[in-house]
Amino acid sequence: MCGIAGYFNIRADENLLLTMNQTMAHRGPDGYGDFSDELVGLTHRRLTIIDKVGGGQPMEDATGRYVISYNGEVYNYLD
Repeated sequence: MCGIAGYFNIRADENLLLTMNQTMAHRGPDGYGDFSDELVGLTHRRLTIIDKVGGGQPMEDATGRYVISYNGEVYNYLD
């Protein structure tokens, strides 16, 4: 099962994100990623089951304005 962690309303802190990510390393050995902006930080550990190539997180939209990290499955993702 994947792992997600983050913070809000804290100055960007890469060391905090790294610590959170390493703490949940057992949740997802197949990949990891993080995102930080002025007052938001997201980190993600990935357990690959279906989409082995894509699906890295956190994900940004084409403009880079929106970022999401989630644990779950997108039904009908092939469509």
